[in-house]
Amino acid sequence: MVFRIGIDIGGAFTDLVGYDDETGEFVWVKDETTVADPSIGVLNTISKSGIDFSKVLSIIHGQTLVINTIIERKGAKVGLITTRGYRDVLELQRSNRRDMYNFRYQKPDPIVPRYLRLEVDERVLTDGSVLKPLCEESVKEALKKLEKEGVESICISFINSYANPSHELRACEIVESQTRIPVTVGHEITREWREYERTMTAVLSAYVKPKLTKYLARLEEAFKGRGFRRHPFVMLSNGGVATFEVAKKFPIYTIESGPVAGVIGGVYIARLVGEDNVIVLDGGSTTTKASLVENLTPRVHTEYYVERTKFTAGYPVRVPVVDTFEIGNGGTSISWIDAIGNLRVGPKAAGAYPGPACYGKGGTEPTVTDAYVVNGLINPEYLLGGAMKIHKQLAYNAIKQKVADHYNISVHEAAEGIIKLANENAAFAIRVVSVQRGYDPRDFTLIVHGGSGPMFAPFIAQELEIKKIIVPVIPPGVFSAWGMLTTDMRHDIVYTEIIRLDKESNMKRINEIYGELENKILNIFKEELGVGEVVIYRFADLRYYGQEHTVKVPVPSSSIGPDELKLLAERFHEYHEREYAFRLDGPIEIVNFHVVGEFKIKKFELKEIEQLANSPDDALIGERKIHLNGDELTLPVYDKQKLSPGFHIDGPAIIEDPTSTILVLSLQKVAVDKYGNVTISER
Repeated sequence: MVFRIGIDIGGAFTDLVGYDDETGEFVWVKDETTVADPSIGVLNTISKSGIDFSKVLSIIHGQTLVINTIIERKGAKVGLITTRGYRDVLELQRSNRRDMYNFRYQKPDPIVPRYLRLEVDERVLTDGSVLKPLCEESVKEALKKLEKEGVESICISFINSYANPSHELRACEIVESQTRIPVTVGHEITREWREYERTMTAVLSAYVKPKLTKYLARLEEAFKGRGFRRHPFVMLSNGGVATFEVAKKFPIYTIESGPVAGVIGGVYIARLVGEDNVIVLDGGSTTTKASLVENLTPRVHTEYYVERTKFTAGYPVRVPVVDTFEIGNGGTSISWIDAIGNLRVGPKAAGAYPGPACYGKGGTEPTVTDAYVVNGLINPEYLLGGAMKIHKQLAYNAIKQKVADHYNISVHEAAEGIIKLANENAAFAIRVVSVQRGYDPRDFTLIVHGGSGPMFAPFIAQELEIKKIIVPVIPPGVFSAWGMLTTDMRHDIVYTEIIRLDKESNMKRINEIYGELENKILNIFKEELGVGEVVIYRFADLRYYGQEHTVKVPVPSSSIGPDELKLLAERFHEYHEREYAFRLDGPIEIVNFHVVGEFKIKKFELKEIEQLANSPDDALIGERKIHLNGDELTLPVYDKQKLSPGFHIDGPAIIEDPTSTILVLSLQKVAVDKYGNVTISER
């Protein structure tokens, strides 16, 4: 037995999936997330799995510690050392706002208070030339003040260091030679321009660094204690993986560590079944996440924001992140009534503790899961295969007291209202990644996972006219952990230098920059793994001359000549028109050079499943009464684990899995392919 293991921490549950390279056996385990110390939940799943860790080939871990630490403001006390005159960049932020007529729009409070933002004498210009040398004494003085204030992490971010990082490097040498406080250096996180965004990214990385470092160190020791003798990996936000050491140094690279694994797993399933264009929907316990994948290539961008809403700008994070949209809407999302009497669902969630009322742990607020239980969509005897006890009466009481009595309606009507609002929230997430970005969702297949995803999907498909839904053969509730086993090692480098495309004299410089970045990528892999067999991809962030915003475009991997520049310009026009619905005839310029390196990890192959049943009736569990669309229906219930290739039924029906429930509506039909994936389509 030689296992590969994926571990994913969610809002309510921590999941472990193991794959045996020798036998093809899958092992999966779910346990409650331990919010106070997530490592406890991880170790609980390891114990429950019964896997001999001395025979484990690899471990890949996805976590929510970084994003949760920022959202909950539980990070380290950070001191910022910056260029004289720029200490207030975190407070000034941007002079513009996305909605100029929104008088409730607010800037977020700076993570680092002003008294911990110290200035030193130095100045580098945008072309990289040095206007004022670094005053080393001022760095030492700043360090003494920060140590006196008891900071737990130090960030060094100087103006224009993306163009010339020499001053940041020297300041880092001085600080590290005189203190053991962890240091984060801005240009090592990102080489993109825009001082506020660059500094904020570096500060956030410093903010979470001590906590993530301790957490990963604890896990590393625990893995070793169980016999694991290799280097564990962590899931990165760009869809790849890297060693724990990389994550400790650059923790902000893992800000969306968990959610992107589901996207990569969705790409694996799409490739397996011959679908090039898919939307991957993850309906989790606390959030719903959607990502659009075109031509089997997830979109990766560097414009990510934490806590961005219509009322606040959020915190910018300039690191490569798979393009996903996340909304506070999941199984444990709380239903509540707002100030003007409207029923709402989310974003607040009951989480693992106290959890939905039906968990019986003291929760009194009605949640989406409670609504599913009350209306019969979830079997209270079969959650986690029966391992988790569900109390239907507690769910009924919570919805009655908090919702039904307020509107003077039946509990079943109230539960259906909660379910419909949750469905609409999930549909909104899909609209954001498709319609709002110039794509027609009808041109895409919907791949769904998570505990709630297969429940949302049939309603979303009808509303958005999506023709096909695929629920993977892997238990939907542990799909993200499984998706980690399909990933490759990946590193990105993004570098800002503005160059016009309409001047052929710039071709030499363009080739030089891509060559330098590719060599850096190769050196990173050699230092990390001792290998050089890396696949390189090129991208560029382009804009029309005079514009502010850019569009990311793939760049030919060959040497750039006149033909390649022409092709690049044509691609930009096409991508820009799709994004903004117009194109111009003006000059085009590169703003950011983006190089990706991937080291391909040997993948397992999903095997075709055996014929488990001779007819649909062999997978039939029984019947159950449900409340749906105002009617009481009696639906057949099937066991997903007993479905065989060639299985066909017409809806309405329910298909149960230990981690999720698949709902099939009356105008839909079900088919099972040779791998065991469940396909739902229109009749």
